[in-house]
Amino acid sequence: VHSKILKYLVFIPHCTLTVKMCDYFPSRKFGSSRPCAPGEFPRPEIPPEERFKSYHPYLPIGRPEKVLKSRRRRRLPEERSELSRRDSFKLNTGAKIPALGLGTWQSKPGEVAVAVEVAVKAGYRHIDCAHLYKNEGEVGSALEKCISEGVVKREDLFITSKLWSDDQAPEAVEPACRLTLKNLKLEYLDLYLVHNPFTLKKVNENENQWSDENITGYNPEGMANTWKAMEELVKKGLTKAIGISNFTITKTENLLKTATIVPAVNQVECHPYFQQPKLKEYCDSKGIMMQPYSPLGSPGTYEAGTPNPLEDEVIKQIAVKHSATPAHICISFQLHRGMSVIPKSVNPNRIKDNFKASAVKLDDEDMKKISALDRNLRLLTFSWQIRQSNPNEDLWDTASDAAFVIQK
Repeated sequence: VHSKILKYLVFIPHCTLTVKMCDYFPSRKFGSSRPCAPGEFPRPEIPPEERFKSYHPYLPIGRPEKVLKSRRRRRLPEERSELSRRDSFKLNTGAKIPALGLGTWQSKPGEVAVAVEVAVKAGYRHIDCAHLYKNEGEVGSALEKCISEGVVKREDLFITSKLWSDDQAPEAVEPACRLTLKNLKLEYLDLYLVHNPFTLKKVNENENQWSDENITGYNPEGMANTWKAMEELVKKGLTKAIGISNFTITKTENLLKTATIVPAVNQVECHPYFQQPKLKEYCDSKGIMMQPYSPLGSPGTYEAGTPNPLEDEVIKQIAVKHSATPAHICISFQLHRGMSVIPKSVNPNRIKDNFKASAVKLDDEDMKKISALDRNLRLLTFSWQIRQSNPNEDLWDTASDAAFVIQK
Protein backbone atom coordinates (compact mmCIF):
# COMPACT_ATOMS: atom_id res chain seq x y z
CA VAL A 1 0.00 0.00 0.00
CA HIS A 2 2.83 2.36 0.89
CA SER A 3 4.53 1.94 -2.48
CA LYS A 4 1.27 2.57 -4.34
CA ILE A 5 0.70 5.81 -2.45
CA LEU A 6 4.33 6.85 -2.90
CA LYS A 7 3.98 6.41 -6.68
CA TYR A 8 1.64 9.38 -6.77
CA LEU A 9 3.82 11.46 -4.45
CA VAL A 10 7.04 10.93 -6.37
CA PHE A 11 6.89 14.28 -8.22
CA ILE A 12 5.65 16.37 -5.29
CA PRO A 13 8.44 18.80 -4.25
CA HIS A 14 10.03 17.73 -0.95
CA CYS A 15 9.38 21.16 0.55
CA THR A 16 5.63 20.64 0.26
CA LEU A 17 5.64 17.47 2.38
CA THR A 18 5.21 19.24 5.69
CA VAL A 19 2.39 17.07 7.04
CA LYS A 20 3.16 14.36 9.56
CA MET A 21 3.49 11.51 7.11
CA CYS A 22 3.42 8.93 9.88
CA ASP A 23 -0.17 9.90 10.53
CA TYR A 24 -0.84 8.38 7.13
CA PHE A 25 1.77 5.61 7.44
CA PRO A 26 1.13 4.41 10.98
CA SER A 27 2.75 1.00 10.50
CA ARG A 28 6.51 0.83 10.13
CA LYS A 29 9.42 2.34 8.27
CA PHE A 30 10.16 0.41 5.08
CA GLY A 31 12.59 -2.43 5.71
CA SER A 32 12.80 -1.67 9.40
CA SER A 33 11.10 -2.80 12.57
CA ARG A 34 11.37 0.72 13.99
CA PRO A 35 8.14 2.77 13.89
CA CYS A 36 8.24 6.11 12.07
CA ALA A 37 9.16 9.09 14.21
CA PRO A 38 6.63 11.98 14.29
CA GLY A 39 6.92 13.92 11.02
CA GLU A 40 9.32 11.40 9.47
CA PHE A 41 8.81 10.45 5.83
CA PRO A 42 9.02 6.68 5.28
CA ARG A 43 11.74 6.36 2.64
CA PRO A 44 11.93 3.04 0.80
CA GLU A 45 15.08 0.98 1.16
CA ILE A 46 16.66 0.58 -2.31
CA PRO A 47 19.24 -2.18 -2.75
CA PRO A 48 22.64 -0.83 -3.91
CA GLU A 49 22.45 -2.70 -7.21
CA GLU A 50 19.15 -0.95 -8.02
CA ARG A 51 20.14 2.60 -7.03
CA PHE A 52 21.80 3.49 -10.36
CA LYS A 53 18.36 3.17 -11.99
CA SER A 54 16.78 5.77 -9.76
CA TYR A 55 16.94 9.50 -10.39
CA HIS A 56 14.67 10.48 -7.53
CA PRO A 57 15.18 9.70 -3.82
CA TYR A 58 11.62 8.48 -3.40
CA LEU A 59 11.23 6.56 -6.66
CA PRO A 60 9.69 3.13 -5.94
CA ILE A 61 11.82 0.13 -6.82
CA GLY A 62 11.06 -1.44 -10.15
CA ARG A 63 9.52 1.74 -11.62
CA PRO A 64 12.45 3.83 -12.97
CA GLU A 65 12.29 2.62 -16.59
CA LYS A 66 8.56 3.28 -16.78
CA VAL A 67 8.85 6.75 -15.28
CA LEU A 68 11.84 7.69 -17.41
CA LYS A 69 9.87 6.92 -20.57
CA SER A 70 7.28 9.50 -19.59
CA ARG A 71 9.84 12.31 -19.42
CA ARG A 72 9.76 14.85 -22.28
CA ARG A 73 12.29 14.08 -24.99
CA ARG A 74 14.80 16.82 -25.76
CA ARG A 75 13.93 18.47 -29.09
CA LEU A 76 16.47 18.52 -31.86
CA PRO A 77 17.54 21.97 -33.21
CA GLU A 78 15.63 21.51 -36.45
CA GLU A 79 12.51 20.52 -34.49
CA ARG A 80 12.78 23.61 -32.29
CA SER A 81 12.97 25.86 -35.36
CA GLU A 82 9.88 24.23 -36.86
CA LEU A 83 7.95 24.62 -33.62
CA SER A 84 9.01 28.26 -33.32
CA ARG A 85 7.19 29.20 -36.53
CA ARG A 86 4.64 31.99 -36.33
CA ASP A 87 1.67 30.09 -37.72
CA SER A 88 -1.05 32.74 -37.74
CA PHE A 89 -2.23 36.21 -36.78
CA LYS A 90 -5.54 37.22 -35.25
CA LEU A 91 -7.92 39.41 -37.26
CA ASN A 92 -10.36 41.92 -35.79
CA THR A 93 -13.11 39.33 -36.40
CA GLY A 94 -11.45 36.95 -33.96
CA ALA A 95 -10.53 34.56 -36.77
CA LYS A 96 -6.93 33.52 -37.38
CA ILE A 97 -5.27 34.19 -40.71
CA PRO A 98 -2.29 31.96 -41.59
CA ALA A 99 1.01 33.81 -41.46
CA LEU A 100 2.10 32.52 -44.87
CA GLY A 101 -0.07 32.13 -47.95
CA LEU A 102 0.33 31.41 -51.63
CA GLY A 103 -0.37 34.20 -54.10
CA THR A 104 -1.88 33.21 -57.46
CA TRP A 105 -1.50 36.46 -59.42
CA GLN A 106 -0.04 35.93 -62.91
CA SER A 107 -0.11 32.14 -62.47
CA LYS A 108 -0.72 30.78 -65.95
CA PRO A 109 -3.39 28.22 -66.85
CA GLY A 110 -2.02 24.73 -66.44
CA GLU A 111 0.42 25.89 -63.74
CA VAL A 112 -1.72 27.25 -60.94
CA ALA A 113 -3.52 23.97 -60.13
CA VAL A 114 -0.19 22.20 -59.62
CA ALA A 115 1.10 25.14 -57.58
CA VAL A 116 -1.90 25.08 -55.23
CA GLU A 117 -1.73 21.31 -54.79
CA VAL A 118 2.01 21.45 -54.04
CA ALA A 119 1.46 24.32 -51.60
CA VAL A 120 -1.31 22.60 -49.64
CA LYS A 121 0.72 19.39 -49.38
CA ALA A 122 3.74 21.43 -48.23
CA GLY A 123 1.73 22.93 -45.37
CA TYR A 124 0.23 26.12 -46.79
CA ARG A 125 -3.31 26.76 -45.56
CA HIS A 126 -3.86 30.22 -47.03
CA ILE A 127 -4.51 30.65 -50.77
CA ASP A 128 -4.97 34.18 -52.17
CA CYS A 129 -7.16 34.41 -55.27
CA ALA A 130 -9.02 37.01 -57.35
CA HIS A 131 -11.57 37.05 -60.15
CA LEU A 132 -9.19 39.27 -62.15
CA TYR A 133 -6.53 36.54 -62.23
CA LYS A 134 -8.80 34.39 -64.44
CA ASN A 135 -7.60 31.16 -62.84
CA GLU A 136 -10.06 30.58 -59.99
CA GLY A 137 -11.52 27.56 -61.80
CA GLU A 138 -8.16 25.77 -61.70
CA VAL A 139 -7.55 26.83 -58.12
CA GLY A 140 -10.96 25.40 -57.21
CA SER A 141 -10.19 22.07 -58.88
CA ALA A 142 -6.92 21.80 -56.94
CA LEU A 143 -8.63 22.63 -53.64
CA GLU A 144 -11.41 20.13 -54.34
CA LYS A 145 -8.84 17.42 -55.05
CA CYS A 146 -6.86 18.13 -51.88
CA ILE A 147 -10.01 18.05 -49.75
CA SER A 148 -11.43 14.88 -51.37
CA GLU A 149 -8.09 13.06 -50.95
CA GLY A 150 -8.00 13.94 -47.25
CA VAL A 151 -4.91 16.12 -47.54
CA VAL A 152 -6.71 18.94 -45.76
CA LYS A 153 -10.14 19.79 -44.40
CA ARG A 154 -12.05 22.82 -45.71
CA GLU A 155 -12.26 24.32 -42.22
CA ASP A 156 -8.45 24.29 -41.99
CA LEU A 157 -8.05 26.36 -45.16
CA PHE A 158 -8.16 30.16 -45.41
CA ILE A 159 -9.29 31.24 -48.87
CA THR A 160 -9.24 34.86 -50.00
CA SER A 161 -10.71 36.33 -53.18
CA LYS A 162 -11.39 39.83 -54.48
CA LEU A 163 -14.15 41.89 -56.04
CA TRP A 164 -12.94 43.40 -59.33
CA SER A 165 -13.40 47.07 -60.29
CA ASP A 166 -16.20 46.49 -62.81
CA ASP A 167 -18.37 44.70 -60.21
CA GLN A 168 -18.42 47.45 -57.59
CA ALA A 169 -22.00 48.54 -58.31
CA PRO A 170 -23.98 47.44 -55.21
CA GLU A 171 -26.28 45.18 -57.21
CA ALA A 172 -23.26 43.43 -58.82
CA VAL A 173 -21.39 42.58 -55.59
CA GLU A 174 -23.31 39.46 -54.54
CA PRO A 175 -23.45 37.91 -58.03
CA ALA A 176 -19.70 38.46 -58.37
CA CYS A 177 -19.06 36.75 -55.02
CA ARG A 178 -21.31 33.82 -55.92
CA LEU A 179 -19.48 33.40 -59.25
CA THR A 180 -16.17 33.25 -57.39
CA LEU A 181 -17.57 30.65 -54.99
CA LYS A 182 -18.80 28.59 -57.94
CA ASN A 183 -15.39 28.73 -59.63
CA LEU A 184 -13.55 27.88 -56.43
CA LYS A 185 -16.08 25.10 -55.66
CA LEU A 186 -16.65 26.47 -52.16
CA GLU A 187 -19.66 27.32 -50.04
CA TYR A 188 -18.02 30.32 -48.38
CA LEU A 189 -14.89 32.47 -48.44
CA ASP A 190 -12.77 33.25 -45.41
CA LEU A 191 -11.98 36.73 -46.71
CA TYR A 192 -13.39 38.81 -49.58
CA LEU A 193 -11.62 42.02 -50.54
CA VAL A 194 -12.50 45.05 -52.64
CA HIS A 195 -9.62 44.61 -55.08
CA ASN A 196 -8.95 48.35 -55.35
CA PRO A 197 -10.84 51.60 -54.73
CA PHE A 198 -11.04 52.50 -58.43
CA THR A 199 -14.02 51.55 -60.59
CA LEU A 200 -14.42 50.57 -64.21
CA LYS A 201 -17.44 50.17 -66.45
CA LYS A 202 -18.38 46.66 -67.52
CA VAL A 203 -17.48 46.11 -71.17
CA ASN A 204 -17.57 43.31 -73.70
CA GLU A 205 -14.48 41.20 -74.25
CA ASN A 206 -13.60 43.01 -77.46
CA GLU A 207 -13.79 46.47 -75.86
CA ASN A 208 -10.96 48.39 -74.23
CA GLN A 209 -11.76 48.54 -70.52
CA TRP A 210 -8.95 51.04 -69.94
CA SER A 211 -10.19 53.80 -72.22
CA ASP A 212 -11.04 57.16 -70.66
CA GLU A 213 -14.78 56.65 -71.09
CA ASN A 214 -14.66 53.32 -69.22
CA ILE A 215 -12.43 54.46 -66.34
CA THR A 216 -14.77 55.89 -63.73
CA GLY A 217 -12.13 56.21 -61.02
CA TYR A 218 -12.58 56.62 -57.27
CA ASN A 219 -15.75 58.00 -55.73
CA PRO A 220 -16.13 58.02 -51.91
CA GLU A 221 -19.93 57.80 -52.02
CA GLY A 222 -19.84 54.99 -54.56
CA MET A 223 -17.34 53.07 -52.45
CA ALA A 224 -19.54 53.52 -49.36
CA ASN A 225 -22.40 51.87 -51.25
CA THR A 226 -20.13 49.06 -52.43
CA TRP A 227 -19.06 48.44 -48.86
CA LYS A 228 -22.68 48.17 -47.67
CA ALA A 229 -23.18 45.42 -50.24
CA MET A 230 -19.98 43.74 -48.98
CA GLU A 231 -21.35 43.83 -45.43
CA GLU A 232 -24.45 41.99 -46.65
CA LEU A 233 -22.25 39.14 -47.83
CA VAL A 234 -21.12 38.58 -44.25
CA LYS A 235 -24.71 38.53 -43.00
CA LYS A 236 -25.63 35.96 -45.66
CA GLY A 237 -22.69 33.71 -44.78
CA LEU A 238 -21.02 33.98 -48.19
CA THR A 239 -17.81 35.20 -46.57
CA LYS A 240 -16.59 35.21 -42.98
CA ALA A 241 -14.71 38.50 -43.28
CA ILE A 242 -14.40 41.42 -45.67
CA GLY A 243 -11.53 43.75 -46.38
CA ILE A 244 -9.90 46.13 -48.81
CA SER A 245 -6.88 46.21 -51.08
CA ASN A 246 -4.70 49.03 -52.40
CA PHE A 247 -6.42 51.58 -50.13
CA THR A 248 -4.53 54.63 -48.88
CA ILE A 249 -5.00 56.21 -45.45
CA THR A 250 -7.27 58.87 -46.97
CA LYS A 251 -9.49 56.38 -48.77
CA THR A 252 -9.72 54.11 -45.73
CA GLU A 253 -10.72 57.06 -43.55
CA ASN A 254 -13.48 57.93 -46.01
CA LEU A 255 -14.73 54.35 -45.92
CA LEU A 256 -14.79 54.16 -42.12
CA LYS A 257 -17.11 57.18 -41.90
CA THR A 258 -20.06 55.03 -42.99
CA ALA A 259 -18.86 51.45 -42.47
CA THR A 260 -20.54 49.28 -39.85
CA ILE A 261 -17.93 46.52 -40.31
CA VAL A 262 -14.30 47.62 -40.07
CA PRO A 263 -12.20 46.00 -42.82
CA ALA A 264 -10.30 43.00 -41.49
CA VAL A 265 -7.43 43.40 -43.96
CA ASN A 266 -5.87 45.99 -46.26
CA GLN A 267 -3.77 44.09 -48.81
CA VAL A 268 -1.12 46.33 -50.36
CA GLU A 269 2.23 46.24 -52.12
CA CYS A 270 4.97 45.96 -49.51
CA HIS A 271 8.61 44.84 -49.69
CA PRO A 272 11.99 46.03 -48.32
CA TYR A 273 12.14 48.85 -50.91
CA PHE A 274 8.53 49.92 -50.25
CA GLN A 275 7.68 49.36 -46.59
CA GLN A 276 4.77 51.79 -46.12
CA PRO A 277 5.45 52.38 -42.39
CA LYS A 278 2.84 55.12 -41.94
CA LEU A 279 0.11 53.06 -43.59
CA LYS A 280 1.12 50.13 -41.35
CA GLU A 281 0.88 52.33 -38.26
CA TYR A 282 -2.50 53.67 -39.37
CA CYS A 283 -3.91 50.19 -40.05
CA ASP A 284 -2.68 49.00 -36.65
CA SER A 285 -4.45 51.93 -34.97
CA LYS A 286 -7.74 50.88 -36.60
CA GLY A 287 -7.37 47.15 -35.93
CA ILE A 288 -6.85 46.41 -39.63
CA MET A 289 -4.27 43.83 -40.69
CA MET A 290 -1.99 45.26 -43.36
CA GLN A 291 -1.10 42.34 -45.63
CA PRO A 292 1.85 42.60 -48.03
CA TYR A 293 1.66 41.32 -51.57
CA SER A 294 4.81 41.22 -53.73
CA PRO A 295 6.99 40.79 -50.59
CA LEU A 296 9.93 39.88 -52.84
CA GLY A 297 9.52 42.97 -55.01
CA SER A 298 7.98 40.96 -57.90
CA PRO A 299 11.25 39.95 -59.60
CA GLY A 300 10.84 39.39 -63.32
CA THR A 301 7.57 41.31 -63.49
CA TYR A 302 8.88 44.75 -64.28
CA GLU A 303 11.30 46.34 -66.71
CA ALA A 304 14.99 45.50 -66.75
CA GLY A 305 16.97 47.67 -64.39
CA THR A 306 14.22 47.86 -61.75
CA PRO A 307 15.84 47.55 -58.29
CA ASN A 308 15.42 44.05 -56.90
CA PRO A 309 15.48 43.51 -53.10
CA LEU A 310 16.67 39.93 -53.62
CA GLU A 311 19.90 41.31 -55.09
CA ASP A 312 20.50 43.78 -52.28
CA GLU A 313 23.83 43.20 -50.50
CA VAL A 314 22.35 43.83 -47.05
CA ILE A 315 19.65 41.24 -47.65
CA LYS A 316 22.26 38.79 -48.92
CA GLN A 317 24.50 39.30 -45.86
CA ILE A 318 21.63 38.71 -43.46
CA ALA A 319 20.68 35.60 -45.44
CA VAL A 320 24.21 34.21 -45.05
CA LYS A 321 24.09 34.99 -41.33
CA HIS A 322 20.95 32.86 -40.89
CA SER A 323 21.85 30.15 -43.43
CA ALA A 324 18.81 31.26 -45.39
CA THR A 325 18.00 32.70 -48.81
CA PRO A 326 17.29 36.37 -49.66
CA ALA A 327 13.65 35.36 -50.28
CA HIS A 328 13.45 33.93 -46.75
CA ILE A 329 14.72 37.20 -45.32
CA CYS A 330 12.25 39.37 -47.28
CA ILE A 331 9.33 37.22 -46.18
CA SER A 332 10.51 36.86 -42.58
CA PHE A 333 10.94 40.65 -42.34
CA GLN A 334 7.22 41.15 -42.94
CA LEU A 335 6.29 38.34 -40.54
CA HIS A 336 8.37 40.02 -37.84
CA ARG A 337 6.42 43.24 -38.48
CA GLY A 338 3.29 41.32 -37.56
CA MET A 339 1.79 40.81 -41.01
CA SER A 340 0.50 37.81 -42.95
CA VAL A 341 2.43 37.47 -46.23
CA ILE A 342 1.45 36.00 -49.62
CA PRO A 343 4.51 35.34 -51.84
CA LYS A 344 3.63 34.08 -55.31
CA SER A 345 5.29 31.26 -57.22
CA VAL A 346 4.37 28.38 -59.52
CA ASN A 347 7.73 26.64 -59.12
CA PRO A 348 7.22 23.65 -56.77
CA ASN A 349 10.69 23.93 -55.24
CA ARG A 350 10.33 27.66 -54.58
CA ILE A 351 6.87 27.17 -53.11
CA LYS A 352 8.26 24.65 -50.63
CA ASP A 353 11.35 26.76 -49.95
CA ASN A 354 9.36 29.96 -49.30
CA PHE A 355 7.43 28.14 -46.59
CA LYS A 356 10.66 27.77 -44.59
CA ALA A 357 10.83 31.55 -44.15
CA SER A 358 8.53 31.42 -41.13
CA ALA A 359 11.24 29.55 -39.20
CA VAL A 360 13.86 32.31 -39.77
CA LYS A 361 14.24 34.42 -36.65
CA LEU A 362 15.63 37.90 -37.31
CA ASP A 363 17.14 39.91 -34.46
CA ASP A 364 16.75 43.63 -33.77
CA GLU A 365 19.92 44.47 -35.69
CA ASP A 366 18.63 42.62 -38.76
CA MET A 367 15.30 44.43 -38.59
CA LYS A 368 17.00 47.84 -38.34
CA LYS A 369 19.22 47.11 -41.34
CA ILE A 370 16.31 46.02 -43.51
CA SER A 371 14.15 48.95 -42.36
CA ALA A 372 16.92 51.29 -43.53
CA LEU A 373 16.59 49.93 -47.08
CA ASP A 374 13.20 51.60 -47.66
CA ARG A 375 13.24 53.69 -50.86
CA ASN A 376 9.50 54.40 -51.01
CA LEU A 377 9.67 52.63 -54.37
CA ARG A 378 6.18 51.67 -55.54
CA LEU A 379 6.47 49.17 -58.37
CA LEU A 380 2.77 48.70 -59.11
CA THR A 381 1.67 52.27 -59.88
CA PHE A 382 -1.81 51.50 -61.32
CA SER A 383 -0.99 53.81 -64.23
CA TRP A 384 -3.82 52.16 -66.18
CA GLN A 385 -6.23 54.03 -63.87
CA ILE A 386 -4.90 57.45 -64.88
CA ARG A 387 -7.13 59.07 -67.48
CA GLN A 388 -5.57 61.02 -70.32
CA SER A 389 -7.95 63.82 -69.48
CA ASN A 390 -6.40 64.06 -66.01
CA PRO A 391 -2.74 62.97 -66.32
CA ASN A 392 -1.70 64.51 -62.99
CA GLU A 393 -4.28 62.64 -60.91
CA ASP A 394 -2.77 61.46 -57.62
CA LEU A 395 -4.13 57.96 -57.19
CA TRP A 396 -2.22 57.39 -53.96
CA ASP A 397 -3.22 60.54 -52.01
CA THR A 398 0.42 61.43 -51.42
CA ALA A 399 -0.16 64.87 -49.92
CA SER A 400 -3.23 64.07 -47.81
CA ASP A 401 -1.70 60.87 -46.43
CA ALA A 402 1.50 62.69 -45.51
CA ALA A 403 -0.49 65.37 -43.68
CA PHE A 404 -2.72 62.89 -41.86
CA VAL A 405 -2.12 62.69 -38.10
CA ILE A 406 -2.58 59.22 -36.64
CA GLN A 407 -4.47 59.26 -33.35
CA LYS A 408 -2.89 57.03 -30.75
